[in-house]
Amino acid sequence: MAISVRKAVLPVAGMGTRFLPASKAVPKVLLPVVDKPLIQYAVEEARAAGVEEFIFVTGRGEATIRDHFGHDEALAAYLAARGDNAALAATAGAVLAPGSDAFARQEEPLGLGHAVLCARDLVGDEPFAVLLPDELLFGDPPCLAELVGIHGRTGGSVVALAEVPQRETGRYGIVQVAAEGEDGALPLAGMVEKPDPARAPSRLALIGRYILQPGIFARLAAQTPGAGGEIQLTDAMAVMAREEQFHGVRFNGRRFDCGSPMGAIQATIACAMERPELRQELLSFLREVTPSP
Repeated sequence: MAISVRKAVLPVAGMGTRFLPASKAVPKVLLPVVDKPLIQYAVEEARAAGVEEFIFVTGRGEATIRDHFGHDEALAAYLAARGDNAALAATAGAVLAPGSDAFARQEEPLGLGHAVLCARDLVGDEPFAVLLPDELLFGDPPCLAELVGIHGRTGGSVVALAEVPQRETGRYGIVQVAAEGEDGALPLAGMVEKPDPARAPSRLALIGRYILQPGIFARLAAQTPGAGGEIQLTDAMAVMAREEQFHGVRFNGRRFDCGSPMGAIQATIACAMERPELRQELLSFLREVTPSP
């Protein structure tokens, strides 16, 4: 199958204030879920979808992210000398091929739309993916791979969606569905960022996986600040949805909002439970710390 989406943008410039003081010196996206940093899960999901080039939009912490995805010869030699083949393979698996990563700088925290716009020159004139590492998604097929498949059939732009409670619609970008689609692709008529729950057009929320046409950049450049005084990606996508093909896909896998400490804790427990070498000891510990009814 031909690769239809070669580049992915990963906005990683957030301050991570909900994780202070842990995120004071370490970027939030490098905090671990078990023994793998959050951002690596997003990169692996993109790799599984055929992405070849990774564009990190950074603020502070760029050097640390570069180090994580780069080859550390001294560490590799140390692990090899110890015969620690498992750790050697794990660290090698995180390394990106030379020339496959690039960094764009977001000098001011002006919102997700502004972060994506910062990657304009590196993306060029082709469809591209955007992955928000805060959203940790597990599915079969992986979420981005499903979007790539839909994009190959429908063209246009494609976004992942999940149904949220009505009271929570004010926390998300919420879409308006134009009609029931075929093969899981929902034609979208529009979307709105963080609507009042009483006025939300649906309960289908954007969950941090997008395939966008490069025309989004011109719309972002012309965008006025929206919710929170920021340049909102949702506002620019709403314009696109009125003018060209735009589809949404319901994600049916497991989703963890790792932008909050509780979401990160839940993700860590869930991932540890999938590891045979950790599962039984974790279960014993949870029984020990959980009060009896």
